[in-house]
Amino acid sequence: MLIYLHGGAYVLFSAASTLTSSVPVADVTGLRVVSVDYTVAPFAKWDKITDQIIQVIKELIKEGYELENIAIYGDSAGGGLTAGTVLKMRDQGLSMPAAVVLWSCWSDITETGDTYETIKDRDPILVYDNFLANAANAYADPADHKNPYVSPVYGDYNKGFPPTLIQVGTTEIFFSNSVRHYQILDQAKIPVKFDPYEGMWHVFQTLNWELPESELARQKMAVFLAEHLKY
Repeated sequence: MLIYLHGGAYVLFSAASTLTSSVPVADVTGLRVVSVDYTVAPFAKWDKITDQIIQVIKELIKEGYELENIAIYGDSAGGGLTAGTVLKMRDQGLSMPAAVVLWSCWSDITETGDTYETIKDRDPILVYDNFLANAANAYADPADHKNPYVSPVYGDYNKGFPPTLIQVGTTEIFFSNSVRHYQILDQAKIPVKFDPYEGMWHVFQTLNWELPESELARQKMAVFLAEHLKY
């Protein structure tokens, strides 16, 4: 079982509108993908949304699925939601899924990181001012922006975390998020693979199904999941 949390800066999209991610991933992995149609901000804040995700996982367990046979992935804000929710599960004593995959993860909703500045004029998709900043405030009050369940780059991974694959393009302002997230996982001795793609943009895996880089990234995701789910 693979759980998918869609992106959209926490304020956009749905399970139905992000089939361009979940369908090709289901195809290449052969896994059943459950895409969670969580409530987007401002209709819900981070605490309610993460609780919704945890409730979905609890219901899957009631249906007979075991966490060792469940992986979870997310892109962009969905990546931040993925990592933040897993941290919250761990801290609530609920154990954790077998593996995590983060695509272009919005690991820090504050404008922190070198590439927010150095490549902001090269990123063809993301703009922090007048868009992401407003979305961040809709998702979490400013006092909560560095809460690990909101910005998981600030989490304590020494308490444990599933094996993680991080994929990112080099022309997106979230590149620093991925580097920082990789480093903190690696320092905590969590099995983690950092998988960057030269010249690629934000969530390139979903926007262009037939790009060689997109196909390669999804194939490497499939290999990673097969290793940790043992299917």
